[in-house]
Amino acid sequence: MKATFAEGQLLPAPEQELATKVLHIQSKRFYLDVKQNKRGRFIKVAEVGPSGRKSRLLLAMSSALELRDHLTAFSEIYASLGPPNPDNLPEDGKLKSELMVKENRRYYLDLKENSRGRFLRISQTITQGGPRSQIAIPAQGMIEFRDALTDLLEEFGTDDGITFGFKGNLPEAHHMRVENKNFYFDIGQNSRGVYMRVSEVKNNFRTAITIPEKSWSRFRDTFAEYVDKMKDTADPSNESGK
Repeated sequence: MKATFAEGQLLPAPEQELATKVLHIQSKRFYLDVKQNKRGRFIKVAEVGPSGRKSRLLLAMSSALELRDHLTAFSEIYASLGPPNPDNLPEDGKLKSELMVKENRRYYLDLKENSRGRFLRISQTITQGGPRSQIAIPAQGMIEFRDALTDLLEEFGTDDGITFGFKGNLPEAHHMRVENKNFYFDIGQNSRGVYMRVSEVKNNFRTAITIPEKSWSRFRDTFAEYVDKMKDTADPSNESGK
């Protein structure tokens, strides 16, 4: 039976494993696997805890490069901190946070501290829905993790290897909050071309639409037409005889 995948997903089968690195950091094991499929190369990160529980993240090669650079910055901040003080923890536990965006994926990087110590939590979400996945790297292991990523990137490069027609840089993602709703605008591309995914998030409910690039100007014109009509309706100076 042939596997099917939602638009924008990174892992259509089959895939080939090119290299693996295994890290032992405190009581955890981390597997960094470079893989390749028909869309290009990527890195799968798996964290295995003492109980055998496994958590996974997927990183495009370009995202792995960005993560590598963030790990350097997080490591420098960690090195500048004094000894942990369990009696004076940050209110939300966060010492530093960063956000990475790659097509329809978001990565939240949080250097945190709790009663068990300091660690870097990396959470991955997909804008059109789906489960949230995350790993936690003990702060003492961030340099080792960064160096392992560096070795893999030096060997296999930072090009995602996606051979779609558009070769330029896609626009950055945008976020807009309206009352109690959040709207996310993400630009991506797949084998059918460039697209915009508009996601509406309210509480824990998420909906999304995908608009092909060739339709953007028609959507823009339609929105502009409605904006003009609403202005005319709301402006009393446009009413005749008054």
